[in-house]
Amino acid sequence: MSSHEQHSTGQRLFRAFDRVRKANWRRGAEASHRPSEMKLLFYVKRGLSFNALGMTISEISSGLEVTSPTVTQLINSLETQGLVERRMDQDDRRVVRVTLTDEGHASIAKAREALFGRFDDLIEHLGTQRSEQLADLLEEVAEFMSNRPDKAE
Repeated sequence: MSSHEQHSTGQRLFRAFDRVRKANWRRGAEASHRPSEMKLLFYVKRGLSFNALGMTISEISSGLEVTSPTVTQLINSLETQGLVERRMDQDDRRVVRVTLTDEGHASIAKAREALFGRFDDLIEHLGTQRSEQLADLLEEVAEFMSNRPDKAE
């Protein structure tokens, strides 16, 4: 492949990735909540499978790679909406754990259904074989990007 062809292909890949990034995959999934709130809800739900008592602010902060004050603001908002609640840890009263309310669980289920419905639509559009190929390619891209040393270093 010539340098010009490689550059052109690189530009095409960049535009395609940019368009996919800008596509609103969550549209309709849970319009009343910000993406950051939904991400926190999904993270807390996953954490509950490891500790049914809930997650601490620091665990959420670390897992989402955001500051504790940011997590606290999100939790305040979600608590006001009735989606999460704070509980004192039974063993250490200095520790506060965050859990989902029934409404929080229902909100996640609704968002999950809408999001995966979009992927079902994509599979129907592309067909199973091309969807499998796309998943394989995207996994390969993710592996490449996460293991590639930054050339600028």
